[in-house]
Amino acid sequence: MDQPNINIRNKKASYEYAFLDKFVAGMMLAGTEIKSIRQGKANITDAFCVIEKGEVWLRNMQVEEYEKATHYNHQPKQDRKLLLNKSEIRKLQNNLKDQGLSIIPLRLFLSDKGLAKIEIALAKGKKLFDKREDIKKRDVQRETQRHLK
Repeated sequence: MDQPNINIRNKKASYEYAFLDKFVAGMMLAGTEIKSIRQGKANITDAFCVIEKGEVWLRNMQVEEYEKATHYNHQPKQDRKLLLNKSEIRKLQNNLKDQGLSIIPLRLFLSDKGLAKIEIALAKGKKLFDKREDIKKRDVQRETQRHLK
């Protein structure tokens, strides 16, 4: 059975944040959650991660209910535990002590084995002038590409 190519991105993240470090984590999901994700019915735009009691939790990720499920369906915006090594969690925890840093999801995808994985990043929020600089760089890059064609 060929797995569908699921690649759900947080497009707003690169505009709002500067990435310092990236990690790939597994997710603990219910059966109906993974079925909805395989159908592409998930949204990570407003999601963020928190560390509680040495565990990383993904909050505010929208996974729509699976329409073919019975009354054992999942909650669309429940907290989901992320699976990381202790050393990675410790590294994130130490870096979060710095002011203005947060953990945000960048991409939700399926691994070769069909498991749901999420790419998260330790990120620092951009100021308005940083965003303007990014827009200028993108415009210059676009113009050079047009002139090369």
